[in-house]
Amino acid sequence: MAKEIICAGFGGQGILTTGMILISAGMEQDKNVLFYPSYGSEMRGGTANCTVKISDKLIASPNSKHPDILLTMNTPAIDKFEERLKPGGLLLVNSSIAPDDRTYRDDITVVKVPATDIAAEVKNPKGANLVMLGALAAHSELFSVEYMEEAIVSFFEKKGKGKFNEKNVACYRRGVEGK
Repeated sequence: MAKEIICAGFGGQGILTTGMILISAGMEQDKNVLFYPSYGSEMRGGTANCTVKISDKLIASPNSKHPDILLTMNTPAIDKFEERLKPGGLLLVNSSIAPDDRTYRDDITVVKVPATDIAAEVKNPKGANLVMLGALAAHSELFSVEYMEEAIVSFFEKKGKGKFNEKNVACYRRGVEGK
């Protein structure tokens, strides 16, 4: 298995955290991983994206010309990266922000999830990225739905000194459901 993912959106939407969760999940399965962040100097409110590669083999380059998966949190991210997505690739769209009338390429799978709205309903406004990770797990073969949930819980427990956050899990599960 070798997968290339680009996560993109505004700074403050958890884009880099999303990438770190993905590589952490890959490392836990003894995969080779790469995390290559890119963000503007202003971070929160500016643009942010990261390239994630997860592979059974050695990873030769941090560059991703044609990713398999594109996780987008806003319209500028779609505008910037959609054309690079591999034919047959998966485009995850935060439909709370992207317009409904947008036309997408017909050679890719587009999954629209109202991530920002779901995170607000769960009362976890910083959890929209976890909603998108739920959609990614449900619509790709990168990780199983169950394993990705465990990886998210583990990531935040390590980061937050062992604290379990049920709202993070609620966001993730709603993303798996897609609503």
